[in-house]
Amino acid sequence: MIKVEDIAFGRLQSPDLDEAEEFLTNFGMIKAERTNDALYMRGTDPAPFIHVTHKGDPKFVGLAFRAASEEDLDKVTKIDGASGIEDLDAPGGGKRVRLTEPNGFQIEIVWGRQDQEEIPVPRFGVNTAAARDSRLGQLTRIERGPSHVKRLGHAVIMTPDVMAGTKWFRETLGLVPSDEVYAGEKDNVIATFNRIDGGERFVDHHTFLCIKGEVAGLNHMAFEVHDIDDVFMGNAHLKKAGKYEHMWGLGRHVLGSQVYDYWQDPWGRVHEHWTDSDRLNNQNPPTLISAEEGLDSQWGEPVPEKFINHSSP
Repeated sequence: MIKVEDIAFGRLQSPDLDEAEEFLTNFGMIKAERTNDALYMRGTDPAPFIHVTHKGDPKFVGLAFRAASEEDLDKVTKIDGASGIEDLDAPGGGKRVRLTEPNGFQIEIVWGRQDQEEIPVPRFGVNTAAARDSRLGQLTRIERGPSHVKRLGHAVIMTPDVMAGTKWFRETLGLVPSDEVYAGEKDNVIATFNRIDGGERFVDHHTFLCIKGEVAGLNHMAFEVHDIDDVFMGNAHLKKAGKYEHMWGLGRHVLGSQVYDYWQDPWGRVHEHWTDSDRLNNQNPPTLISAEEGLDSQWGEPVPEKFINHSSP
């Protein structure tokens, strides 16, 4: 139907916006705007917001993806069940079309949002064995505190029917496969890693995943931070807060290769810090890989059972 340019933001519901803001601030986001019934959080990148929390019973509402043009918005309105083109009543404005994916979650296609000024985050050079002069005459002194979240990088939906969900996202949003993961027989696909179709342009290894689960819902949303130090410092900060459940990490994935760390918000929704993704283009063919190999960590603890089966409806 179209080829989206990137994932834009996620929508949740939470009964207490004060608690939501406290967690997301400790996680490393910055408040963009707050109303009586909605909280908008941004990262250091120019996007006006990357995370929305509406006041209400705990719920995963859906995800938004950025269209390449206003003409693409018009194309999306032709899909069965699509809304018309609507004004996006949120920081940065813009327009959207609302769709419903096979599990019943809302998918927004957005265009025309007004970028904000990027928030600078000073970083330092890293002296490696191969490049020992990246930081000459300077001391590394990292300020303690939250990670510095840049952007929403990908999201994962659990679904009883992996291939039906995957088919919808590929055909509707123009996503392409990076990897498919099987358990047992090779035709038993339990997870698909999908990326933006950038053609010759290099893009993140994955932007959206479908994973097999008994209950449809959000497995996690994943937010890029500035470097590996940012992942580790965020881990230390959230541990020191002493009020949030750690889900998984620290480690480095096999598929995508990111350094990762996963935390639950006060209502159990999983948020990931990551950095250092593989970047692929149309010269990288998709792979079929076993769960034992593909879902392992290159270093760090193995994936816990509570994460594999986690779903927030």
